[in-house]
Amino acid sequence: MASPTTEQPEPGQVGRRRFLTYLVAAPTLTVATKLTADAVAPGRAEAVVPTLPQPAEILDLGDVLTLSCAPTAGMLVLELTAAGRARLQLPRAEVGQGITTATAMLVAEELDLPLDRVDVVLSDARTELLFNQLTGGSNTMRSLYDPVRATAATARARMVAAAGAQWGTDASRLSTRDGAVWAPDGRSASYGTLAGPASRTDLTTGAVAPKAESAHTLVGTPTSRQDARAMVTGKQVYTLDLDVPGANPVMVRRPPTINGTVQKINNEAAVRAMPGILDIAVVPTGVAVMAETFGQALDGKNALDVTWGPGTVDGEDNETIKKKLRAAALPFVVPPLLTQYVDGEFDFAFASHAPMESNSAVADVREDSATIWAGLKSPIVAKQTIAQELGLPENKVTVHVQQGGGSFGRRLFFDAALEAAHISKAMKKPVRLMWSRIDDMRHGRARAASYHRIRATFALGQVLTFEHRVASVETDWSHGLGEILTAFAAKLPVGGNLSFAQTVFLLTVKSPYNFGVTTQLLNEVPLKFHTSAWRSVYSANTRGAEEIMVDEIAAKLGKDPVAFRREFIKEPRQRAVLDKVAELGEWGKKMPAGCAQGIAVHGEYKSYTACLVEIDARDPKHPRVTKATIAVDVGKPVNPRGIQAQMLGGLTDAISTTLTAGLHIDKGLPLEGSYSQFHYARQKNSPTDVTVHVMPATGDDIGGAGELGLPAPVGAIANAYARATGIKPRSFPITFPVDFDPFPR
Repeated sequence: MASPTTEQPEPGQVGRRRFLTYLVAAPTLTVATKLTADAVAPGRAEAVVPTLPQPAEILDLGDVLTLSCAPTAGMLVLELTAAGRARLQLPRAEVGQGITTATAMLVAEELDLPLDRVDVVLSDARTELLFNQLTGGSNTMRSLYDPVRATAATARARMVAAAGAQWGTDASRLSTRDGAVWAPDGRSASYGTLAGPASRTDLTTGAVAPKAESAHTLVGTPTSRQDARAMVTGKQVYTLDLDVPGANPVMVRRPPTINGTVQKINNEAAVRAMPGILDIAVVPTGVAVMAETFGQALDGKNALDVTWGPGTVDGEDNETIKKKLRAAALPFVVPPLLTQYVDGEFDFAFASHAPMESNSAVADVREDSATIWAGLKSPIVAKQTIAQELGLPENKVTVHVQQGGGSFGRRLFFDAALEAAHISKAMKKPVRLMWSRIDDMRHGRARAASYHRIRATFALGQVLTFEHRVASVETDWSHGLGEILTAFAAKLPVGGNLSFAQTVFLLTVKSPYNFGVTTQLLNEVPLKFHTSAWRSVYSANTRGAEEIMVDEIAAKLGKDPVAFRREFIKEPRQRAVLDKVAELGEWGKKMPAGCAQGIAVHGEYKSYTACLVEIDARDPKHPRVTKATIAVDVGKPVNPRGIQAQMLGGLTDAISTTLTAGLHIDKGLPLEGSYSQFHYARQKNSPTDVTVHVMPATGDDIGGAGELGLPAPVGAIANAYARATGIKPRSFPITFPVDFDPFPR
């Protein structure tokens, strides 16, 4: 990290090679600051047959994203107002992961300001930020930890300098606490009274540096979310809670297969005559119906009789997809000739993102401008694409980022925002668009189905080779790195999505073990389903399957699963979390017949975790996780309570998709259309006994947490099931019947 010291500017000027201080109309001080990224070095191999560093150990996707943010990190904006409050404009999307609270903690810490006087708001789409407004890759705290701290430190320094100038006192003799600057003689001035003087362009400060981390009193302390009460009491404002004048409810009748097209509306006049119907319009995604209420819009769209054109995957179902994936899996390199070996094949079904808040947006498109409101994790490319499709200059399109009710990767795409813009343009009036739950399940984004083939060879107690071949339905990366250039590149016929996918795969997936010659390769099948990065993207299935194989290799070698992992793990931090869960979860304790423990580990984005679960599989068709113990090391935890919540979320996702939750594809469309059919874990399926242990700060790295909590529980649950039942699970979810009557198409 570059030193945050500043040059002394000429009076009335701002130094260009310093943390930029943007001065706006008094009495508000606004500051911004820069970031540079440190290089990343791989860990040292420890085992007898070492594995060479993999790409994700040298440079992971989070490093790439952090580096891409560096050129515009100086545009991070913090305001101190006359009311004595700090207001950070966060160029990321809050979708339940708790980043607004964590960044508020950083600001409060540096400013010596009570946390309840820090407001974090989501920035509108800002094209000038380039790659720096993408929320993904567990990157928010990694990329913003230093810039937010430095920005707040700069603001604090200006407050101190302003007070010193007023009192004729050397700033070095002043201190700050409780949102005020204090002199040795007991005098004080609140930040509110200093905000105006601190914004003067001729004010100079000395060297500016964030607090030493050893002096932190708030950062690193478990802290409840600032928005928790609003969320549980219904006061949190989401997109459809906005009161945009003239914006009436809209729903869309969608085709019976993915990407089908409208050929003809057969009963438009009759539907227009229904109670409350205000307008009907054909858009690229279907037929939009506007009404006075959402209930009337729903009735209207369900009453439509439409002749549809074909979609892009009309002939596909689960079996045809499995066949294509198995054919696409790349061959192994090492034949099992002179060594022992273990082979395994695994299938993972499509899985809906299924956020609680279904897809929604508000749009007001005029002849010469457009304004959009939506929960967006890539708002810049949303703004750019909407401008292109509406034929408007980018500077005539405003995109307001709203807090989202869940995402798990879903809101990397801006389907609802773009669709709402098309509808508003066609109807020539503002619209409030809501997708039904059925729409979201069937026409929303999903984790791509995948097939995995793994072979490990071993001799004399050592693993010599470990090969993993992944074949997946294409994951759509057409949002790029959050702006139009890489989004366009991801669609090119040469390279394009496949190259982008391969890059993400190599920069995220890695084996934590010294397993000799290790190769992990991806091949994607270009089936045009609606897909998106789903939590942990390729790692959830890839590493989940590998952890199953690790147990089976250990069994072949006659070794305990924990002892075997300890022997072959590369990274001491990974071994430490394994030891912690084995201790806290009482690994090896006696379990009743039909019940068992399972364990697995995972490392990603400079963070490490291990998970130990207990399962009751006395009824193998209805297994239940009864207890879970998780240890997690994220380097420097900003808000341990938020990290615990992330691990709980990952555990619940793993219980769901490993045991019961998936999508059945039939004639080009998922059969599932609601939570009653997509069997995501309910409270009755979740363990009542869960321990999440956040390890003390280790090293200088800030690690990611959002993706981290899923892959290890996938492996642990599958391993527990195998130990409890004697059945080696190979197809996921394990229990996957069509036990419902599908909704009409």
